[in-house]
Amino acid sequence: MVRTGFVFVITVILFGSCRSTKNIQTAIAKKDTLTTVITLPLNNAKEDSSAFIKDNYTRIMNSRIDFITFTAKVEVDYTDAEGKKYNVNAHIRMYKDSVIWISITGPLGIEGLRAYITPDSVRLMDKQKKEYSKRSVSYLQEITELPLDLASLQNLLLGNPVFLDSNIVSYSNSPNSLSFQSNGAFFKNLYTLSEPGRVVVSCKLDDLDILRNRTCYLTYDNYKYNGGVNFSEKRTINVTEKKKLDFELNFKQYGFNEKLSFPFNVPKNYKQN
Repeated sequence: MVRTGFVFVITVILFGSCRSTKNIQTAIAKKDTLTTVITLPLNNAKEDSSAFIKDNYTRIMNSRIDFITFTAKVEVDYTDAEGKKYNVNAHIRMYKDSVIWISITGPLGIEGLRAYITPDSVRLMDKQKKEYSKRSVSYLQEITELPLDLASLQNLLLGNPVFLDSNIVSYSNSPNSLSFQSNGAFFKNLYTLSEPGRVVVSCKLDDLDILRNRTCYLTYDNYKYNGGVNFSEKRTINVTEKKKLDFELNFKQYGFNEKLSFPFNVPKNYKQN
């Protein structure tokens, strides 16, 4: 359970929030089929196209969920690279720009892992092995080779855009969806919204480094509008490089701007790694 919890935390850190039985290649193929209609702006329509892209990019960024504190209970179904399936619960608490606190529990409610992430450090407690580790926040960047920080992780957990660069190279507009492709420092990001409503329905990240051939496909579903926030309660993550990982995240409870505590007291008998 602890290993599963750690992998969940790291995978969330990697890409940002899969049906355990879905084949990743099938998912990607279906998405590619839908996005072949993406067209580059014609020369005689560049001005209109640029205005359209700028307007919609601004609307996307302005629709991000803002918060002071956030709390959630998430049921996580996870299939590892060997096809073994797990089910755990993640309890998440966040304070904007300050801390992400995550507790991982198994089916019997026994806590296995606790994480405490700040702008400058990552701390982990393995409560079954009685071990504790502390790393600089650069540890996240080392293991993912991505320019991650606390803010980007918080946006990821909220369902806000991540790795969506303003460098939009193409777009597609239809009665049912609007898609943008941006090229950033690490990924090509194909970002799709529903029409009407303009909520995110999927995000496909392809690694620009062809030697890695890393792909991540995310979906967002079951939107609920509550207290001025449009929140996706069901998300899937399919990650593939040499092997694949599948996640399904179901947000069972969540709330905003409540008074929260972030307990992380390391017992004296814990071994520090």
